Amino acid sequence: MSTRTLLTTLFSTLALLSLSGCNAGTAPAAAGAAGNGGTSAPAPAASNGSGVKTPYTIVTTCGMVTDIVSIVAGDRANVSGLMGENVDPHMYKPTRNDQKTLLGADVVFYSGLMLEGRMGDTFIGVARTGKPVYAVTERIGESYLRQPPEFEGHWDPHVWMDITAWSQCVDVVAEALSDYDTSDADGYKQRAADYQVQLREMDEYIRKTIATIPEDRRWLITAHDAFGYFSRAYKIPVKSAQGISTDSDAAIDDINRLVDFIVEKKISAIFVEVSVNPKNILAIIEGCKEQKWDVRIGGKLFSDAMGTPGTYAGTYLGMMDHNATTITRALGGEAPEAGKNGKLVAHPSAD
Repeated sequence: MSTRTLLTTLFSTLALLSLSGCNAGTAPAAAGAAGNGGTSAPAPAASNGSGVKTPYTIVTTCGMVTDIVSIVAGDRANVSGLMGENVDPHMYKPTRNDQKTLLGADVVFYSGLMLEGRMGDTFIGVARTGKPVYAVTERIGESYLRQPPEFEGHWDPHVWMDITAWSQCVDVVAEALSDYDTSDADGYKQRAADYQVQLREMDEYIRKTIATIPEDRRWLITAHDAFGYFSRAYKIPVKSAQGISTDSDAAIDDINRLVDFIVEKKISAIFVEVSVNPKNILAIIEGCKEQKWDVRIGGKLFSDAMGTPGTYAGTYLGMMDHNATTITRALGGEAPEAGKNGKLVAHPSAD
């Protein structure tokens, strides 16, 4: 049995052995309009035909999960994400207040595939109370998932880097909320379907823009290995200084090999990430200079976290638009400066 299946089975078993009445803690503040990442005071709850008081409380982990849950939930729930801007989910350790917030939720969503690797015990504790706890990636087939050898039997958790894969997570959310709040099942499914249209349009934009990068310049060099699914989906080879998890330092030999590769391929731009220390990328630039090759930072990319809440880049669609547009323009391809939707008014500084 895989680690993924075992954890799902464990959560199911714990739910059956639930401890009734365990609803300690304070409900988190509501997220603002779908995908905007803002907060507001929860509205008074009202009962509906399914016996669920609305708006009910949903707690999520990283921004990518928070965004899709907010969109599908609409005004039926107050959605709050534990991880804010520029927070690295690999390294995130829940506080005591986080635990209270999770226990105060009606429904919990997390990404899964060990992205939130330090939260496993916390999720198990919440599941013991009988609360619905969902990994949004649970439906993605194992034949699709990446399992790099350096990750020692674990899956690559960065599936949101492929929009087609992440769209399956939207369906998981819609089904879970339809089961919990049956009186608005049609509403959840319709909001999910509407959002899927936007996802397909963004996926098409990324495919077309990445394809405009000259083939000899189409190399994506990043801080850590978060772009494997992006590479596979959008046909751009990727190399990184660090492995899938940021919970380790890049070895000097790995950095030197990457320097040699960049010089050999005459790669002109490499990328830092908003939630990852740029020291390895800066070391690579210095190494290239020692070999008389100038390589520049092409921009900052969103990998494990999205942009500022309340901005376009603080949504999943905005995050992906930003990444594709930044990569394409830095490597000599053709993409509008303001991105697909004309909303990329300010890219994060690479300094």
